Amino acid sequence: MTMATSYSQEALDQLERGQLEAFKKAFAQALRHDDDDTLYSLAEELYSLGFLNQSKRIYEKLLARYPEEDDIRVNLADILIDEDDGDAALNYLNQVSPGSDAYVRSLMVAADLYQTQELFEVSEQKLLEARQLAPEEPAITFALAELDLTMGAYNRAIPLYLDLIKQGIPTFSGVNLVERIGVAYANAGRFEQAIGYLKQVHQADMTPDVKFETGFTYLQLHENKLAIQFLEDLKDTDPQYTSLYPYLGKAYEAENRLEEALKVLQEGLGVDQYNERLWSAAADIAVKLDDEALAETYLKQGNALDDEDLEIVIKLSNLYVKQERDDENITFLTRYVDQDDVDPQIYWNLARSYERTEAFGEAQRFYEAANPYFQNDPAYLKPAFFFFRGQGEKETAKDLLKRYLELVPDDGEMALEFENLTLDDE
Repeated sequence: MTMATSYSQEALDQLERGQLEAFKKAFAQALRHDDDDTLYSLAEELYSLGFLNQSKRIYEKLLARYPEEDDIRVNLADILIDEDDGDAALNYLNQVSPGSDAYVRSLMVAADLYQTQELFEVSEQKLLEARQLAPEEPAITFALAELDLTMGAYNRAIPLYLDLIKQGIPTFSGVNLVERIGVAYANAGRFEQAIGYLKQVHQADMTPDVKFETGFTYLQLHENKLAIQFLEDLKDTDPQYTSLYPYLGKAYEAENRLEEALKVLQEGLGVDQYNERLWSAAADIAVKLDDEALAETYLKQGNALDDEDLEIVIKLSNLYVKQERDDENITFLTRYVDQDDVDPQIYWNLARSYERTEAFGEAQRFYEAANPYFQNDPAYLKPAFFFFRGQGEKETAKDLLKRYLELVPDDGEMALEFENLTLDDE
Protein backbone atom coordinates (compact mmCIF):
# COMPACT_ATOMS: atom_id res chain seq x y z
CA MET A 1 0.00 0.00 0.00
CA THR A 2 1.51 3.38 -1.04
CA MET A 3 1.56 6.57 1.06
CA ALA A 4 -1.28 8.02 -1.02
CA THR A 5 -3.49 5.05 -0.20
CA SER A 6 -2.25 4.26 3.31
CA TYR A 7 -4.66 3.38 6.06
CA SER A 8 -3.53 6.58 7.82
CA GLN A 9 -4.68 8.65 4.86
CA GLU A 10 -7.94 6.74 4.72
CA ALA A 11 -8.49 7.46 8.42
CA LEU A 12 -7.97 11.18 7.84
CA ASP A 13 -10.27 11.12 4.81
CA GLN A 14 -13.01 9.45 6.86
CA LEU A 15 -12.59 12.10 9.56
CA GLU A 16 -12.97 14.83 6.98
CA ARG A 17 -16.21 13.21 5.82
CA GLY A 18 -17.44 12.93 9.41
CA GLN A 19 -17.56 9.13 9.25
CA LEU A 20 -16.34 8.30 12.78
CA GLU A 21 -17.01 4.55 12.66
CA ALA A 22 -15.12 4.23 9.37
CA PHE A 23 -12.33 6.36 10.87
CA LYS A 24 -12.00 4.01 13.84
CA LYS A 25 -11.66 0.99 11.54
CA ALA A 26 -9.09 2.70 9.31
CA PHE A 27 -7.17 3.89 12.38
CA ALA A 28 -7.00 0.35 13.76
CA GLN A 29 -5.71 -0.88 10.39
CA ALA A 30 -3.12 1.93 10.31
CA LEU A 31 -1.79 0.90 13.72
CA ARG A 32 -1.28 -2.66 12.44
CA HIS A 33 -0.05 -2.08 8.90
CA ASP A 34 1.35 1.43 8.22
CA ASP A 35 5.05 2.18 8.44
CA ASP A 36 6.43 4.15 11.37
CA ASP A 37 7.03 7.41 9.47
CA THR A 38 3.44 7.40 8.21
CA LEU A 39 2.16 6.70 11.73
CA TYR A 40 4.23 9.56 13.15
CA SER A 41 2.69 11.94 10.62
CA LEU A 42 -0.77 10.60 11.45
CA ALA A 43 -0.15 11.23 15.16
CA GLU A 44 0.81 14.84 14.43
CA GLU A 45 -2.31 15.35 12.29
CA LEU A 46 -4.61 13.79 14.88
CA TYR A 47 -3.10 15.90 17.66
CA SER A 48 -3.72 19.08 15.66
CA LEU A 49 -7.34 17.96 15.14
CA GLY A 50 -7.86 17.32 18.86
CA PHE A 51 -7.91 13.51 18.74
CA LEU A 52 -5.54 13.23 21.68
CA ASN A 53 -6.23 9.65 22.68
CA GLN A 54 -5.54 8.26 19.19
CA SER A 55 -2.42 10.41 18.84
CA LYS A 56 -1.20 9.18 22.22
CA ARG A 57 -1.72 5.53 21.23
CA ILE A 58 0.50 6.00 18.19
CA TYR A 59 3.25 7.76 20.13
CA GLU A 60 3.20 5.08 22.84
CA LYS A 61 3.59 2.38 20.18
CA LEU A 62 6.45 4.24 18.51
CA LEU A 63 8.21 4.94 21.81
CA ALA A 64 8.16 1.26 22.67
CA ARG A 65 9.83 0.62 19.31
CA TYR A 66 12.26 3.58 19.53
CA PRO A 67 12.99 4.19 23.23
CA GLU A 68 15.88 6.53 22.38
CA GLU A 69 13.57 9.03 20.62
CA ASP A 70 13.06 11.81 23.17
CA ASP A 71 10.93 13.83 20.74
CA ILE A 72 8.22 11.21 21.19
CA ARG A 73 8.45 11.57 24.97
CA VAL A 74 8.00 15.33 24.67
CA ASN A 75 5.02 14.83 22.35
CA LEU A 76 3.44 12.48 24.85
CA ALA A 77 4.04 14.98 27.66
CA ASP A 78 2.33 17.67 25.59
CA ILE A 79 -0.74 15.45 25.18
CA LEU A 80 -0.83 14.55 28.86
CA ILE A 81 -0.76 18.25 29.82
CA ASP A 82 -3.78 18.76 27.58
CA GLU A 83 -5.42 15.83 29.37
CA ASP A 84 -4.62 17.43 32.75
CA ASP A 85 -2.30 14.62 33.79
CA GLY A 86 0.66 16.68 34.94
CA ASP A 87 2.38 13.93 36.92
CA ALA A 88 2.54 11.57 33.93
CA ALA A 89 3.70 14.43 31.69
CA LEU A 90 6.47 15.33 34.11
CA ASN A 91 7.54 11.69 34.24
CA TYR A 92 8.20 11.73 30.48
CA LEU A 93 9.93 15.12 30.59
CA ASN A 94 12.26 14.07 33.39
CA GLN A 95 13.50 11.22 31.18
CA VAL A 96 14.90 13.72 28.65
CA SER A 97 18.55 14.38 29.48
CA PRO A 98 20.31 17.75 28.98
CA GLY A 99 22.39 16.23 26.21
CA SER A 100 19.34 15.30 24.15
CA ASP A 101 18.39 17.20 20.99
CA ALA A 102 14.86 17.37 22.45
CA TYR A 103 15.99 18.92 25.74
CA VAL A 104 15.19 22.54 24.85
CA ARG A 105 11.72 21.58 23.70
CA SER A 106 11.24 19.53 26.88
CA LEU A 107 12.05 22.64 28.91
CA MET A 108 9.42 24.62 27.02
CA VAL A 109 6.79 21.95 27.52
CA ALA A 110 7.71 21.76 31.21
CA ALA A 111 7.34 25.54 31.43
CA ASP A 112 3.87 25.22 29.91
CA LEU A 113 2.99 22.55 32.48
CA TYR A 114 4.14 24.66 35.43
CA GLN A 115 2.30 27.69 34.06
CA THR A 116 -0.98 25.72 33.93
CA GLN A 117 -0.32 24.88 37.60
CA GLU A 118 0.29 28.60 38.31
CA LEU A 119 3.88 27.83 39.37
CA PHE A 120 5.05 30.85 37.43
CA GLU A 121 8.53 31.15 38.92
CA VAL A 122 9.36 27.52 38.11
CA SER A 123 7.98 28.04 34.60
CA GLU A 124 10.21 31.09 34.20
CA GLN A 125 13.29 29.12 35.34
CA LYS A 126 12.63 26.50 32.66
CA LEU A 127 12.25 29.12 29.94
CA LEU A 128 15.36 31.01 31.01
CA GLU A 129 17.36 27.78 30.87
CA ALA A 130 15.95 27.09 27.41
CA ARG A 131 16.84 30.59 26.27
CA GLN A 132 20.40 30.18 27.52
CA LEU A 133 20.73 27.02 25.40
CA ALA A 134 18.95 28.44 22.33
CA PRO A 135 19.12 32.26 22.54
CA GLU A 136 18.01 32.80 18.94
CA GLU A 137 14.85 30.69 19.17
CA PRO A 138 11.83 33.03 18.73
CA ALA A 139 9.42 30.58 20.38
CA ILE A 140 11.32 30.86 23.65
CA THR A 141 11.35 34.66 23.54
CA PHE A 142 7.62 34.66 22.83
CA ALA A 143 6.91 32.19 25.64
CA LEU A 144 8.87 34.34 28.10
CA ALA A 145 7.02 37.47 27.02
CA GLU A 146 3.64 35.76 27.39
CA LEU A 147 4.61 34.46 30.82
CA ASP A 148 5.71 37.93 31.93
CA LEU A 149 2.38 39.32 30.70
CA THR A 150 0.52 36.68 32.72
CA MET A 151 2.62 37.44 35.81
CA GLY A 152 2.02 41.19 35.48
CA ALA A 153 5.70 41.86 34.73
CA TYR A 154 4.72 44.20 31.91
CA ASN A 155 7.96 46.15 31.73
CA ARG A 156 9.86 42.87 31.27
CA ALA A 157 7.48 41.64 28.57
CA ILE A 158 7.72 44.75 26.39
CA PRO A 159 11.39 44.44 25.29
CA LEU A 160 10.86 40.74 24.54
CA TYR A 161 7.99 41.49 22.18
CA LEU A 162 10.03 44.33 20.65
CA ASP A 163 12.93 41.94 20.10
CA LEU A 164 10.66 39.67 18.04
CA ILE A 165 9.35 42.58 15.99
CA LYS A 166 12.91 43.72 15.28
CA GLN A 167 13.57 40.21 13.96
CA GLY A 168 10.76 40.76 11.46
CA ILE A 169 8.19 38.73 13.41
CA PRO A 170 5.10 40.96 13.84
CA THR A 171 2.87 37.99 14.72
CA PHE A 172 3.59 34.70 16.47
CA SER A 173 1.20 31.76 16.76
CA GLY A 174 -1.58 34.02 15.55
CA VAL A 175 -0.82 36.67 18.20
CA ASN A 176 -0.39 40.27 17.06
CA LEU A 177 2.76 41.43 18.86
CA VAL A 178 2.07 45.13 18.26
CA GLU A 179 -1.21 44.69 20.12
CA ARG A 180 0.57 42.79 22.90
CA ILE A 181 3.04 45.68 23.38
CA GLY A 182 0.16 48.15 23.56
CA VAL A 183 -1.63 46.02 26.16
CA ALA A 184 1.57 45.66 28.19
CA TYR A 185 2.19 49.41 28.16
CA ALA A 186 -1.44 50.07 29.17
CA ASN A 187 -1.28 47.64 32.08
CA ALA A 188 2.01 49.22 33.17
CA GLY A 189 0.24 52.59 33.31
CA ARG A 190 2.27 53.98 30.41
CA PHE A 191 -0.75 55.10 28.43
CA GLU A 192 0.91 57.45 25.94
CA GLN A 193 3.20 54.65 24.75
CA ALA A 194 0.31 52.18 24.82
CA ILE A 195 -1.92 54.16 22.51
CA GLY A 196 0.94 54.62 20.05
CA TYR A 197 1.00 50.86 19.53
CA LEU A 198 -2.72 50.17 19.82
CA LYS A 199 -3.42 52.71 17.06
CA GLN A 200 -1.26 50.63 14.72
CA VAL A 201 -3.50 47.58 14.98
CA HIS A 202 -5.51 47.21 11.77
CA GLN A 203 -9.29 47.12 11.97
CA ALA A 204 -9.29 43.51 10.76
CA ASP A 205 -7.09 42.55 13.72
CA MET A 206 -9.22 44.39 16.28
CA THR A 207 -10.22 41.57 18.60
CA PRO A 208 -12.59 42.34 21.49
CA ASP A 209 -9.59 42.51 23.84
CA VAL A 210 -7.83 45.05 21.60
CA LYS A 211 -10.96 47.21 21.37
CA PHE A 212 -11.32 47.11 25.14
CA GLU A 213 -7.68 47.97 25.81
CA THR A 214 -7.81 50.81 23.27
CA GLY A 215 -10.98 52.27 24.76
CA PHE A 216 -9.63 51.86 28.30
CA THR A 217 -6.36 53.56 27.35
CA TYR A 218 -8.12 56.51 25.70
CA LEU A 219 -10.17 56.88 28.89
CA GLN A 220 -6.99 57.06 30.99
CA LEU A 221 -5.70 59.77 28.63
CA HIS A 222 -9.00 61.69 29.09
CA GLU A 223 -9.77 61.21 25.40
CA ASN A 224 -13.34 60.41 26.35
CA LYS A 225 -14.93 60.65 22.92
CA LEU A 226 -12.44 58.17 21.45
CA ALA A 227 -12.94 55.91 24.48
CA ILE A 228 -16.69 55.97 23.85
CA GLN A 229 -16.15 55.21 20.16
CA PHE A 230 -14.12 52.05 20.81
CA LEU A 231 -16.16 50.81 23.77
CA GLU A 232 -19.47 51.36 21.98
CA ASP A 233 -18.09 49.44 19.00
CA LEU A 234 -17.12 46.63 21.36
CA LYS A 235 -20.58 46.68 22.95
CA ASP A 236 -22.22 46.42 19.53
CA THR A 237 -20.05 43.51 18.39
CA ASP A 238 -19.73 41.66 21.70
CA PRO A 239 -22.33 42.77 24.27
CA GLN A 240 -21.32 39.88 26.56
CA TYR A 241 -17.91 41.53 27.15
CA THR A 242 -18.97 42.67 30.60
CA SER A 243 -15.75 44.49 31.50
CA LEU A 244 -16.57 47.27 29.05
CA TYR A 245 -19.67 48.62 30.83
CA PRO A 246 -18.12 50.33 33.89
CA TYR A 247 -15.54 52.08 31.71
CA LEU A 248 -18.03 53.12 29.06
CA GLY A 249 -20.16 54.51 31.87
CA LYS A 250 -17.14 56.47 33.18
CA ALA A 251 -16.47 57.86 29.72
CA TYR A 252 -20.05 59.12 29.39
CA GLU A 253 -19.91 60.47 32.93
CA ALA A 254 -16.69 62.35 32.14
CA GLU A 255 -18.54 63.97 29.22
CA ASN A 256 -21.39 64.85 31.61
CA ARG A 257 -23.74 62.63 29.61
CA LEU A 258 -25.22 61.17 32.77
CA GLU A 259 -28.41 59.72 31.35
CA GLU A 260 -26.39 57.82 28.76
CA ALA A 261 -23.96 56.66 31.45
CA LEU A 262 -26.83 55.26 33.52
CA LYS A 263 -28.37 53.58 30.46
CA VAL A 264 -25.07 51.87 29.63
CA LEU A 265 -24.66 50.61 33.18
CA GLN A 266 -28.22 49.33 33.18
CA GLU A 267 -27.46 47.49 29.94
CA GLY A 268 -24.43 45.98 31.65
CA LEU A 269 -26.61 44.81 34.52
CA GLY A 270 -28.89 43.18 31.98
CA VAL A 271 -25.89 41.16 30.81
CA ASP A 272 -24.34 40.52 34.24
CA GLN A 273 -26.65 41.13 37.18
CA TYR A 274 -24.17 39.49 39.57
CA ASN A 275 -21.49 42.17 39.12
CA GLU A 276 -21.53 44.32 42.25
CA ARG A 277 -19.18 46.83 40.58
CA LEU A 278 -21.90 47.64 38.06
CA TRP A 279 -24.49 48.14 40.80
CA SER A 280 -22.08 50.48 42.59
CA ALA A 281 -21.27 52.49 39.46
CA ALA A 282 -24.95 52.79 38.56
CA ALA A 283 -25.66 54.07 42.08
CA ASP A 284 -23.01 56.79 41.65
CA ILE A 285 -24.70 58.05 38.51
CA ALA A 286 -28.14 57.88 40.14
CA VAL A 287 -26.85 60.14 42.94
CA LYS A 288 -25.55 62.62 40.38
CA LEU A 289 -28.97 62.56 38.75
CA ASP A 290 -30.54 63.35 42.17
CA ASP A 291 -32.32 60.01 42.27
CA GLU A 292 -31.31 58.84 45.73
CA ALA A 293 -34.06 56.24 45.88
CA LEU A 294 -32.67 54.54 42.77
CA ALA A 295 -29.13 54.82 44.16
CA GLU A 296 -30.24 53.12 47.37
CA THR A 297 -31.88 50.30 45.40
CA TYR A 298 -28.69 49.72 43.43
CA LEU A 299 -26.45 49.83 46.51
CA LYS A 300 -28.63 47.36 48.37
CA GLN A 301 -28.45 45.02 45.36
CA GLY A 302 -24.65 45.30 45.36
CA ASN A 303 -24.47 44.76 49.11
CA ALA A 304 -26.68 41.67 48.82
CA LEU A 305 -24.27 40.24 46.25
CA ASP A 306 -21.16 40.93 48.34
CA ASP A 307 -21.75 42.23 51.84
CA GLU A 308 -17.97 42.40 52.42
CA ASP A 309 -17.49 45.03 49.71
CA LEU A 310 -16.67 48.01 51.92
CA GLU A 311 -16.85 50.51 49.07
CA ILE A 312 -20.55 49.72 48.65
CA VAL A 313 -21.04 49.63 52.44
CA ILE A 314 -19.60 53.16 52.75
CA LYS A 315 -21.67 54.51 49.86
CA LEU A 316 -24.90 53.16 51.36
CA SER A 317 -23.96 54.44 54.82
CA ASN A 318 -23.12 57.87 53.38
CA LEU A 319 -26.59 57.96 51.90
CA TYR A 320 -28.16 57.12 55.27
CA VAL A 321 -26.07 59.85 56.95
CA LYS A 322 -27.02 62.41 54.32
CA GLN A 323 -30.71 61.59 54.76
CA GLU A 324 -30.32 61.55 58.58
CA ARG A 325 -31.56 57.97 58.78
CA ASP A 326 -29.35 57.46 61.79
CA ASP A 327 -31.00 54.45 63.39
CA GLU A 328 -30.80 52.57 60.07
CA ASN A 329 -27.19 53.62 59.65
CA ILE A 330 -26.24 52.40 63.13
CA THR A 331 -27.98 49.06 62.62
CA PHE A 332 -26.38 48.67 59.20
CA LEU A 333 -22.81 49.48 60.23
CA THR A 334 -22.66 47.69 63.58
CA ARG A 335 -21.70 44.35 62.04
CA TYR A 336 -18.68 45.93 60.30
CA VAL A 337 -17.11 47.61 63.34
CA ASP A 338 -15.34 44.59 64.78
CA GLN A 339 -13.89 43.31 61.52
CA ASP A 340 -10.11 43.13 61.14
CA ASP A 341 -9.96 45.55 58.22
CA VAL A 342 -12.35 48.37 59.13
CA ASP A 343 -12.64 51.37 56.85
CA PRO A 344 -12.24 54.42 59.15
CA GLN A 345 -15.14 56.10 57.34
CA ILE A 346 -17.32 53.64 59.25
CA TYR A 347 -16.10 55.16 62.52
CA TRP A 348 -16.89 58.67 61.30
CA ASN A 349 -20.33 57.75 60.01
CA LEU A 350 -21.23 55.99 63.25
CA ALA A 351 -19.94 58.96 65.26
CA ARG A 352 -22.24 61.31 63.37
CA SER A 353 -25.27 59.06 63.71
CA TYR A 354 -24.70 58.47 67.43
CA GLU A 355 -24.19 62.22 67.95
CA ARG A 356 -27.48 63.05 66.25
CA THR A 357 -29.33 60.41 68.28
CA GLU A 358 -27.73 61.93 71.41
CA ALA A 359 -25.88 58.75 72.30
CA PHE A 360 -22.87 60.90 73.14
CA GLY A 361 -20.80 58.20 74.82
CA GLU A 362 -20.91 56.02 71.72
CA ALA A 363 -20.37 59.06 69.51
CA GLN A 364 -17.20 59.97 71.42
CA ARG A 365 -15.93 56.41 71.17
CA PHE A 366 -16.21 56.47 67.41
CA TYR A 367 -14.87 60.01 67.02
CA GLU A 368 -11.81 58.94 68.99
CA ALA A 369 -11.43 55.89 66.75
CA ALA A 370 -11.72 58.11 63.65
CA ASN A 371 -9.36 60.89 64.79
CA PRO A 372 -6.05 59.35 63.67
CA TYR A 373 -7.31 58.75 60.14
CA PHE A 374 -8.71 62.17 59.27
CA GLN A 375 -5.99 64.55 60.40
CA ASN A 376 -5.73 65.91 56.85
CA ASP A 377 -9.47 66.28 56.23
CA PRO A 378 -10.94 69.67 57.15
CA ALA A 379 -14.45 68.31 56.53
CA TYR A 380 -13.90 65.98 59.48
CA LEU A 381 -11.80 68.19 61.76
CA LYS A 382 -14.30 71.05 61.99
CA PRO A 383 -17.36 69.07 63.22
CA ALA A 384 -15.13 66.87 65.37
CA PHE A 385 -13.82 70.01 67.09
CA PHE A 386 -17.33 71.17 67.94
CA PHE A 387 -18.27 67.71 69.23
CA PHE A 388 -15.29 67.41 71.59
CA ARG A 389 -15.69 71.00 72.76
CA GLY A 390 -19.31 70.24 73.56
CA GLN A 391 -18.21 67.21 75.56
CA GLY A 392 -15.79 69.32 77.59
CA GLU A 393 -12.75 67.64 76.01
CA LYS A 394 -10.87 70.92 75.57
CA GLU A 395 -7.42 69.54 74.84
CA THR A 396 -8.67 67.19 72.15
CA ALA A 397 -10.86 69.95 70.73
CA LYS A 398 -7.92 72.37 70.70
CA ASP A 399 -5.66 69.85 68.92
CA LEU A 400 -8.29 69.24 66.27
CA LEU A 401 -8.86 72.95 65.76
CA LYS A 402 -5.15 73.66 65.52
CA ARG A 403 -4.79 71.02 62.82
CA TYR A 404 -7.83 72.39 61.00
CA LEU A 405 -6.35 75.90 60.91
CA GLU A 406 -3.09 74.55 59.53
CA LEU A 407 -5.11 73.25 56.60
CA VAL A 408 -7.60 76.15 56.32
CA PRO A 409 -5.74 79.21 57.70
CA ASP A 410 -8.14 81.75 56.16
CA ASP A 411 -11.19 80.55 58.14
CA GLY A 412 -11.64 83.62 60.31
CA GLU A 413 -14.51 82.19 62.36
CA MET A 414 -12.48 79.15 63.40
CA ALA A 415 -9.40 81.29 64.06
CA LEU A 416 -11.52 83.26 66.52
CA GLU A 417 -12.61 80.00 68.16
CA PHE A 418 -8.94 79.13 68.64
CA GLU A 419 -8.22 82.53 70.22
CA ASN A 420 -11.12 82.05 72.62
CA LEU A 421 -9.81 78.61 73.62
CA THR A 422 -6.36 80.06 74.21
CA LEU A 423 -7.79 82.88 76.33
CA ASP A 424 -9.77 80.36 78.36
CA ASP A 425 -6.53 78.51 79.10
CA GLU A 426 -4.99 81.71 80.42
